Amino acid sequence: MASSTGNEESVNPVLRISQLDALELNKALEQLVWSQFTSCFHGFKPGVLAHVEPEVKAFLWLILWRFTIYSKNATVGQAILNIQYKNDLSQTEKYQPLRKHQKLWYLIFTVGGRWLEERCYDLFSNRQLQSFCKIKRYITFAAGLLKLCGLLNFLIFLQKGTYATLTERVLGIRSVFCTPQGVRQVGFEYMNRELLWHGFAEFLIYLLPLINVQKLKTKISSWCLPITDLSNSENTLAAHCKECSLCGEWPTMPHTIGCSHVFCYYCIKSNYLFDIYFTCPKCGSEVHSLQPLKYKIEMTELH
Repeated sequence: MASSTGNEESVNPVLRISQLDALELNKALEQLVWSQFTSCFHGFKPGVLAHVEPEVKAFLWLILWRFTIYSKNATVGQAILNIQYKNDLSQTEKYQPLRKHQKLWYLIFTVGGRWLEERCYDLFSNRQLQSFCKIKRYITFAAGLLKLCGLLNFLIFLQKGTYATLTERVLGIRSVFCTPQGVRQVGFEYMNRELLWHGFAEFLIYLLPLINVQKLKTKISSWCLPITDLSNSENTLAAHCKECSLCGEWPTMPHTIGCSHVFCYYCIKSNYLFDIYFTCPKCGSEVHSLQPLKYKIEMTELH
């Protein structure tokens, strides 16, 4: 990677968002590696890694450093986004790879710093001696001071766009693009189509909850299957009493709404409570009155 860009006349600075994305990708990779490693010990006694967890993490991060920063002058997140580190201490605009001592100090500041923080927390968490309490206060003060410096460095980074971390600023290493980034051009027709589609989708999201789908379905059913010969005679009512017009089963506690169709009590009551403008799905009649069916239909009539 370094050799391919070493002969270029100049380097391209990296956008702030790309540098922040690279940091997030690095964190996600570390979490993924650690979760995969701990899954290998699920069959062991719980807490088998608790006493050596800082050392195990440091060993894993050492392996990652060996095959990323030491070999390619870039972390995994930077490699994904076409970014690498440049030695910013050199007085030339050409790409200069990191020196060996910069890579070693990067290892000490990142891996060694996190190991020291976790190990010191374990050492001094349960110690009550006065000397240990003083050391713990000093370490806590130093950690707080480093975090404050990191915050100030981040604010400067947001303004100037260089040195996303305090380690990069101290070591004089800067993120640059490996290869020049091409200009992204978006056609007017594509942009116009996307804007229209998103506007139409937002309109549907706002409109669909306002539509009474059940009533619309009933209206369409009444138009497609009109019933011209409706009779209130006993024979017509008995013919429709053999099944509920909503669930299609033998009606339980059959009720009518004023038309020649019959419903289960719970079917018609729940639909009417949900929609006071409920209409019969067969003929489209509105609910005039909910009355129990007075005719008795024997189960033998089904045969």
